[in-house]
Amino acid sequence: MKVGIVLPLFSGDPGRVLDVAREAEDLGFDGAFVFDHFFPPGAPGDRPALEAFTTLAAVIAATERITVGTLVTRASVRPVGLLAKTAAWLDAASGGRLVLGVGTGDPIDRPEHQAYGIPMLGRDDRRVQMEETVVALKALFRGETYAGGAHVPPLEGPLAPMPAREGGPEIWLGAQAPAVIRMAARVADGWNGWGLDPVAFGEKAGLLFREARSAGREVVATWAGIVLAGRDPSEAAALVERRRASGLDDAAWTGTTEELAAHLKDLDRAGSAWAAIVPAGPADRRAVIAREVLPALRAPA
Repeated sequence: MKVGIVLPLFSGDPGRVLDVAREAEDLGFDGAFVFDHFFPPGAPGDRPALEAFTTLAAVIAATERITVGTLVTRASVRPVGLLAKTAAWLDAASGGRLVLGVGTGDPIDRPEHQAYGIPMLGRDDRRVQMEETVVALKALFRGETYAGGAHVPPLEGPLAPMPAREGGPEIWLGAQAPAVIRMAARVADGWNGWGLDPVAFGEKAGLLFREARSAGREVVATWAGIVLAGRDPSEAAALVERRRASGLDDAAWTGTTEELAAHLKDLDRAGSAWAAIVPAGPADRRAVIAREVLPALRAPA
């Protein structure tokens, strides 16, 4: 299993984000991912959030090895031709390090659409739009045209420069609904399950893999979530209490670093190729996880 971190775009601090990306690479993490929000979900519109794709461009310039990507960009937020152009250039500039996570968005995202004048479709239409988005992106990444659909117009291209990798960056769909997992198996390169426990993750990953095999395709299952890890039970309990006292009760995974390693191993056995974590708690948690969790994951079985 590869392990990445989600960068702190909601800090509104570009210097901090780049420092964290460099630190992640130096500590041995495999990737650095970003949320794609104009302000934090559920928060007032004046709360800061760095723009996802310009942040990735800066991160690519500041790093050499790690995978970079979105978890996830909403299909309804960015015109597909612009998204293809942006993703192709980022993949080319990074030497093929980009992963493009795509999602439909949720009702909690509606205030962002309203604040920035971006229409938001109903759930079923958003799913159609997302599938058309992926098919259109794949066509442009291959140097082909897209004939158009119900929500995505015809796209002629071509992209120049083309992505670094033939066929373009991997596209992962972020969702938990079985219908979208089947869609990922049908048209995408992978699926991301946010915050699922290993049993639930394994069930959904199993659906993904079965559907992909039926379609003669290969895909990856990936996990992401917030983790709050202490070096021992006492520190873990203190971190949980501090988080709750701050008014944060967001279903973060909590426990010791030893338990986190076991949790990630369980996800690995359930089929997860990646874990993209949001390290909650003190600023040293990335270093603590790198020192105490990553070696346990990478040790021979």
